[in-house]
Amino acid sequence: MARAAAVTSTTPPSGNRESAQAADNRSGAVLARLQLLVTRKLDGLLQGDYAGLLPGPGSEAGESREYRPGDDVRRMDWPVTARTTTPHVRRTVADRELETWLAVDLSASLDFGTGRWLKREVVIAAAAAITHLTVRGGNRIGAVVGSGDEVPAQRRGRRSAPVPVGPGRLVRLPARSGRKEAQGMLRAIAGTESRPGRSDLGALVDMLNRPPRRRGVAVVISDFLAPPIQWARPLRKLRVRHDVLAIEVVDPRELELPDVGVLPVVDPETGELHEVQTADPGLRHRYAAAAAAQRAEISAALRTAGAAHLRLRTDRDWLLDMVRFVAGQRHARTRGTTR
Repeated sequence: MARAAAVTSTTPPSGNRESAQAADNRSGAVLARLQLLVTRKLDGLLQGDYAGLLPGPGSEAGESREYRPGDDVRRMDWPVTARTTTPHVRRTVADRELETWLAVDLSASLDFGTGRWLKREVVIAAAAAITHLTVRGGNRIGAVVGSGDEVPAQRRGRRSAPVPVGPGRLVRLPARSGRKEAQGMLRAIAGTESRPGRSDLGALVDMLNRPPRRRGVAVVISDFLAPPIQWARPLRKLRVRHDVLAIEVVDPRELELPDVGVLPVVDPETGELHEVQTADPGLRHRYAAAAAAQRAEISAALRTAGAAHLRLRTDRDWLLDMVRFVAGQRHARTRGTTR
């Protein structure tokens, strides 16, 4: 599908202004319906002792209790352990005000979907759900948003043309409290245009490390198709100070190919065009094996970084998956484990 050319004049024609206004109105209506849906499903899920978006340890010291398998050894209470000769860990409680930061990847690879939604729509929906869970208690939430590098028009679609790779366009939205500010942040995220080219997910995650912030929650929403070597180290660095949730958005066609004959495929990040013979069972098997290995590598990198991992699919009820995930985290907390 051809991408519309950008308007370069400082005063856009009235038709363009009307189209932009109509798009903004549609975006606002979608976000309003999304907020209502999230509110109905998630309200009541986190009532009671609220210790952050990821139900688990906070950052303020609390009482001690006996060590249980799975507890973080970094929270060992050595004085109590020495006094009682029984291993104890120090429980922690949440800060009075939680600060949550979103790292939202809106690279061109997210403008794809063969299920009920596009991956981009699931990303925005997940951001809306996280925002609702955060601001309901008067907490602060901010975001950094990344999109791809612009590729010159005359080079798009050429199979042999080199494509520039860089950090992409990175935007920081300051952390604020209040539903009105949160809705403004979501509108800014939803209004971000996905650009052709590749963006650096590692640079996007690293924006949450600078400047250093007090302990809080960091949520990274992406398809994580960039090589783990690019983003794993910034994610591990982020985990040292914050609770980290990685939301991976997946489309079923990224896991296996259907048998539909010759299938023309365009890489949205590079513009390269390939024709794939999907009738070949050997090719479909190799594709599925490579996709499984890629997802296993992503899961291993997230696990090594210490991040909680939530996978959302475009062909499933993403909100139900989020509810199950948060409920599972709460259940894990009652057993003394958070991961």
